[in-house]
Amino acid sequence: MKTGLIVAMSTEYEALRRAGVEDVVKSGVGKADAARAATEMILTDRPDCIVNSGCAGGIAPGLKMFDIVVGTQYAYHDVWCGDGFLPGQLQDQPQRFDADPGLLRTALSLRTERPLRSGLICSGDQFLTTPEDDARVLGIYPDALACDMESAAIAQVCRHYGVPFLSFRLISDVHTSHEDTENAYQDFWKQIADDSFTFLRQLIEQL
Repeated sequence: MKTGLIVAMSTEYEALRRAGVEDVVKSGVGKADAARAATEMILTDRPDCIVNSGCAGGIAPGLKMFDIVVGTQYAYHDVWCGDGFLPGQLQDQPQRFDADPGLLRTALSLRTERPLRSGLICSGDQFLTTPEDDARVLGIYPDALACDMESAAIAQVCRHYGVPFLSFRLISDVHTSHEDTENAYQDFWKQIADDSFTFLRQLIEQL
């Protein structure tokens, strides 16, 4: 199976390369760049599936830094199209985009030394920095586990083209105060080990 890999940031890209992953594209941060990268990959490389990896902020109780969250669904937390639409729903689109069942089963079957959870990942063009930010997202999606800036956009593109998709995230921060969040996020990149993305390598080997 030909797997297309997308990450957003140079730090993520470099960490994956250190972990031995070579076939990976750096999209840039945010929904627009993520959608562009996914579209170009699908039209140019014709992958059998796309996997998106990177970091995310944990917003569910009990999540800790370096925990792995495998997305079962993906949704926008910063979209509102007015009356007649659900929060996060775009016209002619579902409120939530589902992960590919086969990719999801494979991901959840892997053994990892890091805690693994699965559930909803929310996306938006906003870096959440306070507990109040988390509470706003949880007010829309009470079952949300983590927030990033790309997963839902790639999921939407993959749904359009009929390409199986899965995103999973390494938790880079959990929120107690603004200062704590900023410090934790910076420490994440200082402490990340070369084997932090072993999960992705294991997933690729099973596909």
